[in-house]
Amino acid sequence: MDLTKEYKTYYTAKAIPEIVEFDKAQFLAIEGRGAPGSKEFTAKIEALYTIAYGVKNLCKKQGNDFGVPKLEGLWWVESDKAALEVPREEWRWKLLIRMPKFVTSEIVEKAEAETIKKKDIELAQEIMFEKITEGKCIQIMHVGPYSTEPESLSKMRKLMEKKNLIENGLHHEIYLSDPRRVPGEKMKTILRQPVKERT
Repeated sequence: MDLTKEYKTYYTAKAIPEIVEFDKAQFLAIEGRGAPGSKEFTAKIEALYTIAYGVKNLCKKQGNDFGVPKLEGLWWVESDKAALEVPREEWRWKLLIRMPKFVTSEIVEKAEAETIKKKDIELAQEIMFEKITEGKCIQIMHVGPYSTEPESLSKMRKLMEKKNLIENGLHHEIYLSDPRRVPGEKMKTILRQPVKERT
């Protein structure tokens, strides 16, 4: 199974902001704090992918193979200030990898146990298996380096104001490009913000 094709609308966005809606989905997840690219951030990405491939291999043995999809992240700060005004070292994040519907908590637990035993990755114990429902969202396809995301976020905010919407969840990013292989100006990232009507 190719999840990017199975859930095509989830992994696509337009170059202009749009309102979309998403049902419940399930994910492997791990939380952390600090700047993107920090030692903790990198180690937790590695742990997350190790478990994701462990789950994939267990499912494959059961006749349910799938391609491990793109990395995602939820971002927030514990401050009244705007996120970009808070030092990156204080940023909070939850890294996600979506899982197919046939993946169960038992399969995830088995993958974690095998990873800890065979690969000695203690962070595997921190991997959670979560169901998330974002509902109504505003999203945009951001093309360019992460440093220019504020330009796309500004476009999203303008649409929120126009439609009388406010934030209703955490800032969400889906990393469609591998920064190790794609030059900054061509990188594609879906920026997504759950919203609700302002009362």
